[in-house]
This record gives sequence, C-alpha cells and structure tokens, in this order.
Amino acid sequence: MAIAVRDRLREKVAPMLAPGEQIQAVFSAQTFNGWWGVLSYWILIFKSAYRAVIVTDQRIAIFDTGRFTLTNVKSHLRDVPRSTQIGPVSGMWAKTETLGGRLYVHKRFHKDIEQADALRPAG
Repeated sequence: MAIAVRDRLREKVAPMLAPGEQIQAVFSAQTFNGWWGVLSYWILIFKSAYRAVIVTDQRIAIFDTGRFTLTNVKSHLRDVPRSTQIGPVSGMWAKTETLGGRLYVHKRFHKDIEQADALRPAG
C-alpha cells in the first residue's frame, strides 16, 4: 500500500523537530515552475529541486529533498517565522516568495497552504 506524500514527510521530519513541536501542515514545492516540464524535461532535471515545507506551531521549516523525490528529506535549509503568510495561492503552479526564496507549489497542495495560513498566529 502506498503511503501518501504528506504522511511520509511527517514521518521523515519528525526526528528533526524540537520536543513538543506540533506539525500543523506539510506540503511539497519545487524551485522551478512545473510548466517548464512541458517545454523541456531537461530543465526540470538540471534546474529544479524539490523542497518539503513543514509548518509547525513554532516555525515554518524548509527542507531539501533533492531533484527526484518529494519525500527523501536530505537537509534543513532554513526557518521562517510562523507568523509568515504563505498564500494566497491559485493556478496549477502557485508561486510564493514568502518562504525565503521563490517556490512553486502544485495545486494538490494548495489546501495545505490555506490550512497553514488559517492557523497562523496574529502578528
């Protein structure tokens, strides 16, 4: 039975969280617009990399997952304050630049961004 991307990400990053830190949302993103894959598969292979975005009650953590997989968490890249608003998002590949760099998020993860933004603390 296949394990969902979100469940696998939660499992992989759990050891990297602080004691008591609670995951509120997880989603995957990539560093290059997915529409370029329609024009050239080579652009996606050599230019794009996947990122795991883990939203907790304390922070938003961005992890590198490499070029070919959404769930193989390799390293912690950076943290963004939990008060950061990620969305609004729309379209097939939504662009966000609020996470410390330009990331593109596929439509299937837009509900996770909406959930993260809804749980965002004021301030």
